[in-house]
Amino acid sequence: MTATTSKPVSAIPEFCQGIQYFSETFPRLETYGQKPAIAEGKVAISDPKDPVAVYQTLLYADALRYLILQVTGSKASGHPGGFASQAEAYAALVMLGYKNIITEVGHHAPGFYSAVFLDRSLEDMEIYTVQQLRDRFREMHGLLGHLSGYIPGLLNPAGPLGQGQHFAMAAALLHRDKLFPFTLGDGGMGEPYPMSSMAHFNTAYPNVTNFLPILVWNGYSQEHHSMVSTKTNEEMIAYWKGNGFKEVLLVDAKDFDDQNQPGDYVDSTAFSIDRRMAFTQAVMETVDKAAKSALNGTLTVFIIKQLKGAGVHARGAKSHNLYPGDTLDSPHIIKALQERSLPVAAWELVRKNIERAGGGPASKTVVTEFEYPIADLGTLPLEEYKVGGDPKVATTAMGAIVGHVGQKDPHFLVTNADGNAASGINNINQALKIIHPTPDDTYFQGPNGQVYEPLSEDACAGMAAGLALMGARTLWCSYESFAINGLPIWQTVTQAMAELRHLTPSTITLFTAGALEQGRNGWTHQRPEIEAYFAAMLRNGNVFALFPPDANSIQVCYQWALNTKNKGITITASKSPLPIRTTFEQTRQGLRDGAVILEEVKGDKTVVFAVIGDMTLIPVFEAAAYLETEGIGTRIVSVINPRRLYSPTDVAWDTCSEPDGDFISDELFDNLFGGDALIGVTGGASLMLEPIMLRSSVRRDTFAWKRGETTSSAGQLMAFNGLTAETLTKRAIELIH
Repeated sequence: MTATTSKPVSAIPEFCQGIQYFSETFPRLETYGQKPAIAEGKVAISDPKDPVAVYQTLLYADALRYLILQVTGSKASGHPGGFASQAEAYAALVMLGYKNIITEVGHHAPGFYSAVFLDRSLEDMEIYTVQQLRDRFREMHGLLGHLSGYIPGLLNPAGPLGQGQHFAMAAALLHRDKLFPFTLGDGGMGEPYPMSSMAHFNTAYPNVTNFLPILVWNGYSQEHHSMVSTKTNEEMIAYWKGNGFKEVLLVDAKDFDDQNQPGDYVDSTAFSIDRRMAFTQAVMETVDKAAKSALNGTLTVFIIKQLKGAGVHARGAKSHNLYPGDTLDSPHIIKALQERSLPVAAWELVRKNIERAGGGPASKTVVTEFEYPIADLGTLPLEEYKVGGDPKVATTAMGAIVGHVGQKDPHFLVTNADGNAASGINNINQALKIIHPTPDDTYFQGPNGQVYEPLSEDACAGMAAGLALMGARTLWCSYESFAINGLPIWQTVTQAMAELRHLTPSTITLFTAGALEQGRNGWTHQRPEIEAYFAAMLRNGNVFALFPPDANSIQVCYQWALNTKNKGITITASKSPLPIRTTFEQTRQGLRDGAVILEEVKGDKTVVFAVIGDMTLIPVFEAAAYLETEGIGTRIVSVINPRRLYSPTDVAWDTCSEPDGDFISDELFDNLFGGDALIGVTGGASLMLEPIMLRSSVRRDTFAWKRGETTSSAGQLMAFNGLTAETLTKRAIELIH
């Protein structure tokens, strides 16, 4: 094969502008490249054994490899190696008509971008040529280093490993007639969650098998050999079968090598053309078998075993990413590009096939490009309790509404790591039933339930957030102190929702702040600091952390959340019976204004208590009562929606696809928080009080969570952290004097 570095612009198709190297010939192009393998009006090849289809799939794989290196080399940055090692598998899926392809590997982004460029999806971003593809790679408002929700035709964001299966399973659950393959790196297998989450899903939904893991077994992680690189093929197959997969299909490039490459992992692009076609045909036939197996009710995995970096600038872990010296002027990059270069006619052939595959560009065909239809919920069964009446459990009050939502919406799903009853929301289990193959009325469980309970916060968050991203309503329930293990995917989805080009239900959570044995009780029992995580996310623009002070308030908070789109909303409340302090209308005001005044007592001077949470109000009311006896005025303000209390310039709201730019005015802020002294009080991280402390100009202080301890009561735990009436009173007097 010979390559040239220049062709007149008039001699190449417009989309090829920016390709630096074209070969003059390619083996057997005259024989197998006369017309597209996907005929006009068709959505896929007709036969994976057809030599024309095999050959043109090989061309597509090489085109992807070339573009990956051309694009990443243009910025001397990005990740070519992982995607390159499974290019034949991806190409086979597309040529077989499957475009709803997901990944858990953020570093596969250049390959996915190249694919949606070739099928014209990126024209929706005004990317028409390879030069524009190069220019927009790793640029703001362009093609980020990892997949995001902004890119037309791509179904899911990807970054943290161990997440892609959640999106694939969620999509499969909602679209039973479509296949959702997802690429999984052998490095990602080291994460603890992928296999366990798929096993739980298969137990809960044994008939939903139309998701297909594509294991990219290339022997290397980011900087070293992968931890599964020493397994034999038989051991790898046994591993997947031992985890419940009935059909485990593996194609090993080593079996086709005619170049005597050393080691267990080889590069198919080094084979002779005959062996390259044999390998590609084996991949195509096996992918076809895997797809049909998954669609026909069998839990299936396809494994492609090929050396990392096959066909790009380096091999093994050294192919993982480009460094500053890996520019398009570097000899080794030039050599690699020339080796992968294709004739103009081959590029035209590839473009025509991929345009037709799957029925058109992914941006016009994949499921996430359309709003998923959701049921009308009718009138929610809100029950307003009398202020000052009997104490009520807030979570239970919300649970009654959750049950109604599930009964009205068959696609609604609640997730919890086996703890609804312990969180005061057993009424959700009673109304919707826990999904389990063993019917048992004692535990409100059965095979057709709507409560998904894996013992993994990652699996809970992943399924709930994944379904929301795909367009369905969900609720992730957890102890606030447990939820840290599910946050990475929830954060990933909220960021994607901020960028989506269409509407989707917000991803909503209910966190119970009621676990008293905090601190010396293991990792999961010491995390009220999690509120600092959410507080930081408030500045993203589409994240709202809500703190209803009672059982009335939580109902209105959930009603509000259900009517929002493209947002991440956390609701944090206690599972203990607590006083009713607000009316429905007060919470509606608190959601609009950020906070609502619960009590105001006049005095010579006024101390304002800005309180986040419900149980934390107890010592505050006690402190206010004592201060009143001293002639000191108080105003107790319940902070329900702290994001509203920032200034507009503090938050990136205007960058969100569904912008919410409502913030209270300085005048209203002063009406709420103006006084002679201000004390912020929260049972969680002090950072949640930041918007108030930033805008206030009076003498002020904060009382917040410090660390956990094993205690016998909530009061004892709060006292350990200085959250008592005595300490609040003492500090209030100090501030005004």
